[in-house]
Parts: sequence; structure tokens; C-alpha cells
Amino acid sequence: MKIFNLPDLGEGLAEAEVREWYVKEGDSVKLDQPLLSVETAKAVVEIPSPYAGQIVKLHALPQTLLKTGEPLVSFNEELDAAARQGDRGSIVGKLDESQLALEEEKILSPQSAHSKASIKAMPAVRQLAQQLNVDLNAVRATGAQGQITVDDVKREAGFAGTSLEGGEALHGVRRVMAQVMSRAHQEVAAVTLMDDVDLGQLAPEADFSVLLVQALIAAVKKEPGLNAWFDGKTLQRRLFPTINLGLAMDTAEGLLVPVLKDVAQYSAQDLREQIQRLKKEVGSRHIEAGELQGATLSLSNFGNMGGKYANPIIVPPMVAILGAGRVYEAAVVRAGKVVVSSVLPLSLSIDHRAVTGGEAARFLAAAKTFLEQEKRG
Repeated sequence: MKIFNLPDLGEGLAEAEVREWYVKEGDSVKLDQPLLSVETAKAVVEIPSPYAGQIVKLHALPQTLLKTGEPLVSFNEELDAAARQGDRGSIVGKLDESQLALEEEKILSPQSAHSKASIKAMPAVRQLAQQLNVDLNAVRATGAQGQITVDDVKREAGFAGTSLEGGEALHGVRRVMAQVMSRAHQEVAAVTLMDDVDLGQLAPEADFSVLLVQALIAAVKKEPGLNAWFDGKTLQRRLFPTINLGLAMDTAEGLLVPVLKDVAQYSAQDLREQIQRLKKEVGSRHIEAGELQGATLSLSNFGNMGGKYANPIIVPPMVAILGAGRVYEAAVVRAGKVVVSSVLPLSLSIDHRAVTGGEAARFLAAAKTFLEQEKRG
């Protein structure tokens, strides 16, 4: 019997959640026939069969979270010639199995089961152990082929685990969102600035999404330090010459943030079309993994659902996110007179480790000035 482990899906992803099986135990499959779809932090991916033969066992139910290298499917030994030659291919066609899972036994030191080299743990597990000050040599492994899992590390750290009566585990996008937000809360020194934009008499056809993107472009020209990444471990900052804008989008499955690359190159009409395209792809979950990566600055237009102000969460390594609240009518003083005007609340969160208060204030002021000059009637 041959066991096919969850392959390395690339992009530094250490785990995936089983979404849907296309086959069942006892089925005969062909080489490269789709076996199942899995959901990663980036996208939904179909995994093809690396062998031709009969399926003996499916090792994971839908919604099961697997680490790279853990058992996925068991086949009988009636494999085709290509499989016998060890041709594992790539994610287009056949997928590479994790080299860590396949070759670890060959490279481990046989001298000591507790030597550093013999510890079987994925990078994410090692990072968690470091954060919790857990010695992996002391952890009892319960994962496949002696792998140390996240739960093993948490157990060693003293987190016995709790369950909510009647509760349900988070899956897919919501699980990823929870992980990302936890990391952001732990790492970022967040500060939020708020202000109001006097829009005047708002035109019914106003496209706020486009106007906000253009306002961000103007603000980055004023303060380029907010279009940047920051590494808290090395205290290094990287500024970018182009703006890759992450657009926070609410879906029934959770928060997704597609990235519109080099936004300054687009006209207003092009921006409108690109934003609509991303909304459609996010809604159908048929968005390419590459369009969920590489954001240098983020925008959350939460006001189209409700709420005036917020403290938007910055996802590292980015250093800033602008949130736009609900437009409302208010009495404002303009040229010494009180008038009724449409008001747009803005909330700018920054990582104060990399961005000064002055830079943030000037950035927000530049965005506000652009919007007021564009829309005041």
C-alpha cells in the first residue's frame, strides 16, 4: 500500500483544510485525476492524484485541518510506471510531496531520538514552541510519522484546551482570519487617528471606493512611509515605490483581502472595473492565490454596512490601514456659516513602531484634503 501525504502547496503554507472529496474509498483513479479540494490561507486548491490505482483509505474528513506531510490518501500498490519512477510533478498536474515528510528519515541523526536533528516539526510548530518557550525535545509527538503538532506544543505549554458547549470550530476563511488577527494583536503597536471629511452636497452617483483609493494615492505621495513593510525582529523597514492595495471584503465565509496591484496606474473607470472584478472573484471564491498576496497598504470601506469610526487592524508586515465609515448628514461650519453637509468619517490605524504620529497625521490630512477638494459642492 502506498500513502500519499498532503503535498507542499508552496507560498510558505504549512497546513490546509479538507474542503471536498471527489472520490471515495474503493474507487479506481487515474493519474492526475482530481482527488479533493483543500482550502489554505490563500485560496481553494484542487489536488490531483499522483498515482493510478485503487483508493484504500481516505485519511481525513471534510473540514479536517492537516499539516503538510500528514497522510491524505492510501492507494493499493497497482501503480502506473510514472509513479513507480517517483515522478511527483508539481501543483499543475501532479503535486510535489513535502520534502520534509518524505526525506526527513534519511537526514535525521540516528544517534539520539532526542537530538535536535530528530525533532519532527513544521516551521509553524517550531515558531509556536519558541513563542511559548517550549523545549521541543520534551514534547510528546502525536502527529503522523512522529510529527509534533500545534496541539502537542500547546499541551506541553500547559494549555489543556477548552471547549464551548454547543460551540463549533472555525473553518476555512474564518479560521485563517482568527489566526491573522491574533498575530496582528500580538505584534503591532497600533495607534488610530480619526477625522471627518466635509463632502458638501454629495452627488448620488459618487463612487466612494474609487474616491478612497485615489485619496490613498494622494496621501502616499505626501507620506510614503505608510506604504511600507516592517520587520519587528530585525527592526527593518521597506518602503515601496508602488501601492499594492489590500481591499478588505466581507463574505459569508469570513474576511478576505484581495490585492489590487500598482493602483496608481489606473484611471477612475479602470479602478471601478478592477474593484468590481475582485468583488466578483472573492464572492465566488475563484480568485487566484497571487491576488491575495503582496499588499503594502490596506483599505476597509466598512461604512457601506454601518458604523462611523473604528480602529482597523493592521496585518503585519504592513504598517497602515485606512477605514472609511458611514456617510451621514451633519451641521458643519463653513466660511463662518452653519450648513448641512455630508460627512465621511475616516479612521487611520498605524504601527507606531515604524510610523510616527506626525507622518500619520499628515497622511490622514492629505487624504481628507483630496476628498474635500474632489467632492465639496
